Amino acid sequence: MTGGVCDEERLARAALTRVVEPGDEHGGRWLRECGAVELWQRLRSPGHDGVPLPGASARRIGGYRLRAAAADPDRDLAAAEEAGSRFVCPGDQEWPSQLDDLGDARPIGLWVRGGSHLRIWALRSVAVVGARACTAYGAHMAASLGSGLAERGWVVVSGAAFGVDGAAHRGALAAGGATIAVLACGVDTVYPRGHAELIGRIAEQGLLVGELPPGDHPTQSRFILRNRVIAALTRGTVVVEAEYRSGSLATARSAQKLGRFVMGVPGPVTSGLSSGVHELLRGEGVLVTDAAEVTELVGDMGELAPPRAGPLLPRDLLDPVAARVLEALPGRGAAGSREIAREAGTTADEALARLYELHSLGFVERRSEGWQLVSDRTQTVDARRGGA
Repeated sequence: MTGGVCDEERLARAALTRVVEPGDEHGGRWLRECGAVELWQRLRSPGHDGVPLPGASARRIGGYRLRAAAADPDRDLAAAEEAGSRFVCPGDQEWPSQLDDLGDARPIGLWVRGGSHLRIWALRSVAVVGARACTAYGAHMAASLGSGLAERGWVVVSGAAFGVDGAAHRGALAAGGATIAVLACGVDTVYPRGHAELIGRIAEQGLLVGELPPGDHPTQSRFILRNRVIAALTRGTVVVEAEYRSGSLATARSAQKLGRFVMGVPGPVTSGLSSGVHELLRGEGVLVTDAAEVTELVGDMGELAPPRAGPLLPRDLLDPVAARVLEALPGRGAAGSREIAREAGTTADEALARLYELHSLGFVERRSEGWQLVSDRTQTVDARRGGA
């Protein structure tokens, strides 16, 4: 599934995932300028003194070399294979080329666990991210978006964290759909521990993806840097509940920089968990409330959300003159046809003709003292006069 890169290149890149931190643009620049094999040789060779690579101090190069000395890519690749995962590199058929938009911050490679094809899945994917300590409303909206997107044939991408991430994954899985979890640790490492069952289900039904080699652990900075991969991998990012200081907003900002669609689900203005989303919506974010509105934005031509309108009432089907005549009737009691014509701004003959039409349709009835609304229509007309 990974064919396209020679064994030496794959081995060097696997080793460099032990040496260079995700998103390290110094490392990305060296990788671009030297190539993976040459960079790996420089970092692991004790014969290179001084500063063999531009843009970093001797101390920093020393740190890279310490990591390089401890790296064992053969062991990592064997451990990955044993765990049912693989290492995908730029140049492989499975590599999602949209990640190249990250420039020197592009992943060195991706460790992938799951049987599906990463590049194909990523072509039609949407990120759903948000607060870990979300409200019941946030969890409901994330799950609804996850299931709705899955039902429309979209792959749901998130970070497998508590809160919104987990709800989005579960929504997609419950709909029998596809989901990708981008991890800030090795794909054989369960984090958070409370999501062991969920992560196991994603590995079976979806894909686990990470930049870090087998057994590596998450850190705060790795969580933040992981978000750029989520943003680049997908066509758009939906934020469901986020405070002003939120990693989910970092994903949205990355998506904006990359020219991806950025969307937000509104919440109560009194909720701190919606404050970050609302700030996003005050900028370039697009307000969405369900999966149909998301797919209208990120999907192909013709993937439109259904038109939104209130309920269609029988009176909405009346022609304008008949509607004016109906409005002219008093809310209580009866009125003569001439009085109704005056209120409706029409002739007495036309008003009378329309009154008989309205009678046939069940809107009005004739009494000895004149015309009046049918009793079960009275409240509807009164409400229309006072509310709309």
